[in-house]
Amino acid sequence: MAVYVNQTGYYAKGVKHATLADADGWRLVDSDGRTVLEKDAPSLKNDENSGDSIALVDFSEIDKPGRYYFIDSNGQKSCTFSISEKPYENLFYDAVKMFYFQRCGIALEEKYAGKFTHRACHTAKVSLLKNPSVSFECCGGWHDAGDYGRYVTAGAVAVAHLLYSYEISPSSFELDLNIPESGNGIPDILNECRYELDWFLKMQNDEGGVYHKCTSMHHTAFVMPEDDPLNFIVTPVTSLATADFAGVCALASRIYAKHDPEYAERLRKASLRAYEWLVKNPSLIYENPEECTTGTYGDWCDADERLWAYAELYRLTEDKMFLNGLTDLLNIQINLTALGWSDVGGFAAFSVLTAPDGLYSKDIYTKFKQSWIDEAERLTEVSEGNAYGIAFHPFNFGWGSNMGVLLNAMILSFAHRLTGKTKYLNAAISQLDYILGRNTMDTSYVTGYGEKAFKNPHNRPTAADGIDEPIPGYVSGGPNRFPCDEAALEMIGPGTAPMKCYADHVGSYSTNEITIYWNSPLVFTLAYLMTVFENN
Repeated sequence: MAVYVNQTGYYAKGVKHATLADADGWRLVDSDGRTVLEKDAPSLKNDENSGDSIALVDFSEIDKPGRYYFIDSNGQKSCTFSISEKPYENLFYDAVKMFYFQRCGIALEEKYAGKFTHRACHTAKVSLLKNPSVSFECCGGWHDAGDYGRYVTAGAVAVAHLLYSYEISPSSFELDLNIPESGNGIPDILNECRYELDWFLKMQNDEGGVYHKCTSMHHTAFVMPEDDPLNFIVTPVTSLATADFAGVCALASRIYAKHDPEYAERLRKASLRAYEWLVKNPSLIYENPEECTTGTYGDWCDADERLWAYAELYRLTEDKMFLNGLTDLLNIQINLTALGWSDVGGFAAFSVLTAPDGLYSKDIYTKFKQSWIDEAERLTEVSEGNAYGIAFHPFNFGWGSNMGVLLNAMILSFAHRLTGKTKYLNAAISQLDYILGRNTMDTSYVTGYGEKAFKNPHNRPTAADGIDEPIPGYVSGGPNRFPCDEAALEMIGPGTAPMKCYADHVGSYSTNEITIYWNSPLVFTLAYLMTVFENN
């Protein structure tokens, strides 16, 4: 029995939805205790995702800034929330600052990190797994997740989310992140992305191929990064990592060109070298070595990665050989809206659909655009079909389900940009509402944001730093209908509805880990909404 809300808040001029569960009415109350809106609920409908009987609460007519809460017909009070002209200003800052806190190889100083400091970590040379006699300096980059590994494919996706977000919503990134590079004349989002890009460049070998990952052989204990006793190794080159590298470096080259031409040229050359390696190695897919048990980020097809690389290299150089490569790959079945670490065809779509007029033929542009709109239509129909507003079916609640929710928000946001259709914008907002508390767990899946924000991420520094609260702005992996860690299995009973398969426990890596590429789609979505509601 409850009314579930976006616990951070709603735009005064935007759609405002909540979800009523197991009650037949509600009233909206302001901070002075006055009822400002009261309605009976329509008939409740059973929701397969949550197992709840629910109804939609639409209070979009209320646009007066302030603090509010609901009381349902059973007397249950919801979390408080705001209606504001800028409800996500602080959240956006912390969601972006998260990447600074994931930095590997440098000390996080108090003047930048506040109380969440630590000494420099993982500064020793690394060796090749298959040839330990070869060692090299490989310092830098972002810790990928709750462990201390660094992975090119996952990192490239996170950087791509951020760089495309900057390209699409530049006015939202006029913020000082208070990082060591702040004030150097370059937008701080680009300063932060460069920290990861610099590490990517160290992962490219002399032939142009790119090593897949840099990790220890096994995950370390829950210790601070500077206390990690394990040696790091670099696993073999793969076409997946090399193609992602080619795509993200070409993208970065054209974005950094007006800020740092010398760095942009370095990225351009690195991307072209990676392409040359790809031509000589038609397919070298990754399998995790048996002796190395850290994350795999494996994939059995690199066509989508190559498609992205061709798209960005064509944008960068306008060389027709890259256009021909892209055109050839469009003859096979590739998901042109996928924005995750395993399928990246959606990045090719971003590249094509934001390109200058006339660069691509009408046929190619239309193919990408229609694929995008078709997916946005599907997602909107699913979102509008349930009172939680989530574009999910029960089978969608797998590992990192919140990433899926936020990637859907990205797709819907960009569909709104392409068409101007309000229904896509409203559906994107509903996905964000879910992440920030409008869900059956009554939980905000972003640390520090919401009356009932999750507090115990599966993240080694959070567990080991001796500070009670977690760093704010981190996204949880979210409900997983197949929980597989001891903590989740103890807390989640058999037959639990998918949306309820969640455990806010530091040991629950299958429901409560954090990663850079779960935060990056949140940044994209917030930046777009800020552009629509604040910067127009």
